[in-house]
Amino acid sequence: MNSELTMIPPARPLIGQEERDAVDRVLASGMVAQGPEVAAFEEEFSAALVGGREVVAVNSGTSGQHLGMLALGLGPGDEVIVPSFTFAATANTVVVSGATPVFVDVDPRTFTVDPAAVEAAITERTVGIQPVHLYGHPAPMDALLAIAERHGLWVFEDAAQAHGAMWQGAQVGTFGDGAMFSLYPTKNMTSGEGGMVSLARPETARQVRLLRNQGMETQYANEVAGYNNRMTDIHAAIGRVQLGRLPGWTATRQENAAFFDAHLEGVVTPVVVEGASHVYHQYTIRIEGASATERDAFAAALREEHLVGCGVYYPTPVHRLATFRTEVDLPVTEMLAREVLSLPVHPSLTDMDRERIVAAVNTVAKAGA
Repeated sequence: MNSELTMIPPARPLIGQEERDAVDRVLASGMVAQGPEVAAFEEEFSAALVGGREVVAVNSGTSGQHLGMLALGLGPGDEVIVPSFTFAATANTVVVSGATPVFVDVDPRTFTVDPAAVEAAITERTVGIQPVHLYGHPAPMDALLAIAERHGLWVFEDAAQAHGAMWQGAQVGTFGDGAMFSLYPTKNMTSGEGGMVSLARPETARQVRLLRNQGMETQYANEVAGYNNRMTDIHAAIGRVQLGRLPGWTATRQENAAFFDAHLEGVVTPVVVEGASHVYHQYTIRIEGASATERDAFAAALREEHLVGCGVYYPTPVHRLATFRTEVDLPVTEMLAREVLSLPVHPSLTDMDRERIVAAVNTVAKAGA
């Protein structure tokens, strides 16, 4: 290994002078809480990413999930079908609403929820489906919407990792009754911290606006018991700049992914099914047939011997976490949790970085063959 090489990080937020100038502008205005920047960000995000649907800005993606499902009526006694191969927030937001997550398996090619598993999990208590557009690949929304229509269920999309992804020509976040996008620093775009909720109906959007702001639209005219989940103008100003840069970053992520697709050997590269546009929040490979220990050794070799950062998302399926502990049999989810490994795909990669990543993965894969 060349001692002059530096670690290629698995993710790298891109914050430039434009973002700094935007923050300074807000600070100079004296209006730093929720105000005109938030309103402008909502309008611009709506036009750019969700086809004009009404959008509500909140302080995190998790808040967006929580408030969005509450606005759809989620409460005690209800069940929501969710994949287990995801981040815990997908299920946490169901639980903190007083409802029960019902975990189902995923497609081994796309890592997104399996419609057949969803249909099989529906009971008389099921009220909704929460598909996850995992790693930036869209879930099969046509099949899921058909199931929801047959059974009278709502659909709330977890688009935390999928800004700009498309399914059969339509943007994610425009299919269900609502959707959430995360704006955490490592996502495809950021506001520093925050989230966006897109809603299909004005009355649901109004309910989310009430819930994010202590239950009021007019000061001291509280209509419901709400939360303090507002986004600040500081965060919105950052997000507005990032939104303008997102298309170029997405194209670079897709170019990086195409390079890896063409040159990686000895691993299973991500599948993009027909009709899907993948935005590669993560470029996730599989070490086919590996145990978790073998996959972790592969990752350690990349980091320690080749200085290639990487991550495992997610090593423990949600249904196996101590907070849930259900005995449902999800063989694909269990397999993926053992085999997946995410490589750097962020837009700041150089040509040399991409070549180093390919050489490292191919060397480690060959050594373990």
